[in-house]
Amino acid sequence: MHGLKSIDPGRTIDWGRTSDDYASFRPGPPDSFYRRLAALGVGLAGQRILDLGTGTGVLARNFARQGAIVAGIDVSAKQIATARRLAVEERLDVRFACVPAEDTGLPAASFDAITANQCWLYFDTPRAIAEVKRLIAGDGVLITSHFSWLPRQDPVARASEELVRRFNPQWTAGDWPGAIPPMPTWAVDDFDLVAMFWYDEAIPFTREGWRGRIRACRGVGAALAGEAVAEFDAAHDALLARIAGERFSILHRLDAHFLRPKRT
Repeated sequence: MHGLKSIDPGRTIDWGRTSDDYASFRPGPPDSFYRRLAALGVGLAGQRILDLGTGTGVLARNFARQGAIVAGIDVSAKQIATARRLAVEERLDVRFACVPAEDTGLPAASFDAITANQCWLYFDTPRAIAEVKRLIAGDGVLITSHFSWLPRQDPVARASEELVRRFNPQWTAGDWPGAIPPMPTWAVDDFDLVAMFWYDEAIPFTREGWRGRIRACRGVGAALAGEAVAEFDAAHDALLARIAGERFSILHRLDAHFLRPKRT
């Protein structure tokens, strides 16, 4: 989310802790997101794509289904192990590696597009920019994107966030206002904006699915100890039983910025 801090004071954020829930309950952006990317030339068959901060490989695997030649990297060994397992289960050919976005070790000018969904804030920005510029071929682009619920507009999301803060007061990712800048401030000096989009979509969930999605968020599964996660989940289940049905939708905002390195 734009404007989000990369740390929660006093907490260690480890996405590997929640890899199982992440794989099961964070399926990533809806089909409408990939259609918009494709309309703007990203995710096409034969295109060479690198997905930074790939997590369990959500974007990477989707691009592979579309016929792209895909690599995905992440610093979490557990996330990469899960990504590899899921790709094998789907018989998808994706090259996954546990390496940092700032120093991938990949050949220069080897990608037509580089994606970073919901993860750019965790990188060392100057070093990540330098590595992206080294890796992009020709007129290739970097796409930074987000898929975020809207707590100020969706009452169920707001109530879930309030519960997260009860269990983890250090969590700083809540109450996102939904603002999308025309251009990320960190990109102004090094990139030209080629295109951008944002839109809202109601994403369907079951009660179990939303519980899993929140368990797999930064403020719960990636930060709390196992007993605290279980205690939170029980309280969340009781909360949802009071305020939501078995099936409901959560309003999300999706955005993407298409950035091309400036020519010198």
